[in-house]
Formats: sequence, C-alpha cells, structure tokens
Amino acid sequence: MKLLISRMLPPAVMDKARDEFEVTLRDTSDPMSEAEVTAAIGAYDVILPTLGDQFTGAAISAATPRAKLLANFGVGFNHIDVEAATAQGIAVTNTPGAVTDATADIAMTLMLMAARRAGEGERLVRAGNWTGWQPTQMLGLHLTGKTVGIIGMGRIGQAIATRCRLGFGCKIVFANRSQKDIDGATQLAGMEAVAAASDIVVAATPGGPATRHLIGAGVFDAMQSHAIFVNISRGDVVDEAALISALDAGQIGGAGLDVYEQEPRVPDALKKMENVVLLPHLGTNTLEVRTSMGMMALDNLIAFAAGAALPNPV
Repeated sequence: MKLLISRMLPPAVMDKARDEFEVTLRDTSDPMSEAEVTAAIGAYDVILPTLGDQFTGAAISAATPRAKLLANFGVGFNHIDVEAATAQGIAVTNTPGAVTDATADIAMTLMLMAARRAGEGERLVRAGNWTGWQPTQMLGLHLTGKTVGIIGMGRIGQAIATRCRLGFGCKIVFANRSQKDIDGATQLAGMEAVAAASDIVVAATPGGPATRHLIGAGVFDAMQSHAIFVNISRGDVVDEAALISALDAGQIGGAGLDVYEQEPRVPDALKKMENVVLLPHLGTNTLEVRTSMGMMALDNLIAFAAGAALPNPV
C-alpha cells in the first residue's frame, strides 16, 4: 500500500513504516495545505496526518478518494473533518493513551510555572536585572493544598487529578459532559461552578467543533481574582479574546498556555503579559512518547492493510 506521511516522525517509526508500506515522506515541516490534502487523498491508499494538516471538509469533499484511512498522529483530530471523511468512505483513527502522561506532565509544568512566577523570574535573571534574594520578592501562589478544577475528565484530566491530589495534596473538582465517579474528585454542576471553587482551572477537553470556544467569558468571570487558568487541550477550546480581556482586567491571576487558537500565531497581548506562561505546544514532546504515538498510528495502518478491526477509530 502507498502511504503518505505528512511530516518526519522518529527514526524507529519511519523504519517500521518503510518495512510495512511504500512510504512517501513530504520534504517540508509545514502543515499540508487544502490543495495538498485533496491531491493526497486521490493519490495514496493510506495517509498519516499530523497536527495542523488542513483536512477540512472542503479539501476532503473535493477529492476523488483513493485513500481509505487517515491514521492521525495524535489524540486530537480537530484538524480533520471526520464527518466529511466518513462521507467519502474514509476511516479516521487517532492515538489515545500514548499521550496521556506526557500531556498531564506539561499541565503540571504550566501550573507550577504560573503559580510560582517561574517564567517571569527566569526573564529577570536572563536580563541581568536580579539584584538578589529578598523576603517579599516575586511572591507567588503555593500549589500544595489548593483546589484544582478540571474541565474535561477523560484520560488526561484524570492523570492531572492524580498528580495534583497525590503529589500536592490538592482538592479536585471537575466538570464533565457525562456523569463520572472519580476517586478523590468531586463533580460539580458545570464549568462556572468549577471556576468559582478553584485556585487553578485546567482545560483538558478534546478539540473539535463541539468544543470550540467552550471556555469563555462565563468561566473567566466566575474565577477568583488570584486564580490561574491552564490550557493543555486545544487552542480553540478557549475564546482567546475573552481570556486576554480577563487577564487585562485583572479578573484572574494568570495563565499557563501550551496551545493557542490560531496556532502557531500567539497574540502580542499575551506575549507582553508577565503573568502568562507560554509554551510552544510541548504537550507530547519527548522521544519516547512521540515514538509510541507513531507506533500506535502504524498499528492502525497495519490493521487496516490486513483487513482487521481498527484499534483506535474515532
């Protein structure tokens, strides 16, 4: 089978892919355009897309499909119009599980950095403006024992909750679209109730049309003035303009962001704020995790080629 891999993957993944398929690797690190997507769907049997590739409804619908599977590299697939793919007879898979711990670790990184003003402190040192230790210098938020509110209690949300509860003695409250019984955590009536009760609010929902701008002014208005907002889900889950407005007005204490609404564009307003930690979508950026993700994507491709059930359909 002819396989298109949209961007370079870890060596072990590329080696295995070439053992199993006739592989074409694009010679750029840029995301696929809509025109490329339409052409690829007509030219390859299977495709391994990556974040940002423009598998829009228009691009998919314009194709005369040869491809029958999009084996996405990543758990999030909001860059793929699944409904349009299904209408064209194209299955879509993703890589759940492989990303859980790494993404939860990045959430903890952002929580600690924002709470303890680590980004601001590092900039102070690098600029040569640190004059030495002082008793009241850069006082931050003590994470231990605080209330952490999680919006979206799937695999990643639960992994964050476990780290916060067992590692830092935090109280956990959460909002979720379905009722869940989570050990050591309390489900509240909705996002605003979680926001009002929490010292740190973490967005851990899936991306996609159903969750676009799920978190907006209502949530930020409900948050306490010292509270920190963290997003490790997808950028468009958050109304970025509403977040900037809340930060500008001092409605919330700060933010830690790994994803952005118009990624990779980050608004200048956020870049100028000392109380905001900005990471370049590092959620799964370890060799071990990226290799696991690639292998899981290949498992879906190999199963498809063998006529077997897909391990991770979306």
